[in-house]
Amino acid sequence: MNDSMKTDNNSCIIEIVLLGFSDFQTWQKLLFSLILIFYLIALMGNSLVFLLTISSPTLHTPMYFFLCNLSFVEIGYTSSISPKMLVNLLSERQTISFWGCGCQMCFFTLFGVTECCLLCVMAYDRYVAICQPLQYPSIMNLRECAKLAAASWTIGMSVGLGQSISIFTLPFCGPNRISHFFCDLMPVLRLASTNIYKNEVAIVIITVLVILVPLLLILFSYILIISTIFTMPLAKNRHKAFSTCSSHLTVVCIFYGTGMVTYISPHSEYSMDSSRFLALFYTVVTPSLNPIIYSLRNKEMKVGFKKTVARKQILFMG
Repeated sequence: MNDSMKTDNNSCIIEIVLLGFSDFQTWQKLLFSLILIFYLIALMGNSLVFLLTISSPTLHTPMYFFLCNLSFVEIGYTSSISPKMLVNLLSERQTISFWGCGCQMCFFTLFGVTECCLLCVMAYDRYVAICQPLQYPSIMNLRECAKLAAASWTIGMSVGLGQSISIFTLPFCGPNRISHFFCDLMPVLRLASTNIYKNEVAIVIITVLVILVPLLLILFSYILIISTIFTMPLAKNRHKAFSTCSSHLTVVCIFYGTGMVTYISPHSEYSMDSSRFLALFYTVVTPSLNPIIYSLRNKEMKVGFKKTVARKQILFMG
């Protein structure tokens, strides 16, 4: 009997084999090195943005409050997958415990859904700032920002816990191998030894709700933003308005572009090479790009960083 199964009255899975990139044996070390580099960049970059937005008084604004939340989400998002993937790339037995798989799925889904909601909230923040600038301080006050962030986290937690519980309470007494490098919803669900039609429908509905609906709201916000920008009389004001949106729009395009291709476009087999590499991009590469995008294209971030460093130097020397 397979050592990743146990016999009670039935044979029940206690481990899941993550085949991942096992069919690319000659590239394992290169993949490990690249993933480790991107993971460290994601950790350092997002940690820097998170700490900077907290410590710099000039960045205590709604936009940076949401960016702070987004950076924390990115750290959790990539950390739910990358460490185990790195270990498996160097291991002969690329496995994860059954309940460890459930935890990974829960946290990955939680952080992924929360990020979708936060990106939508950030688009709304930019809409209010550009289209309703006089009402911005009253609409996006601290209390309302906290409510929007809390709503994003609540939706993420509800979906993460709900989907993980609904899947991992199913019987798993058959195959225990998935052609993926982490415990994503559909590959794990297809291991269940029962009819999974209702679960598949639930995943499709939730995918539409947490990916398409926020994306449509973001697009609608930017249609209003762009139409408002073109009515501005001064080129300087138009440039400033575009610059405050460009970083967010770039992150949205990268995150939603890879996510939609992976989860919404039809695939006959989920384990296709393209799906795995796209998933690798949005789970490892994207979190490392976001802090770079926001810092390189944002003067306030640069000024806040310089002031924080200067203040720390004065305290250290004093």
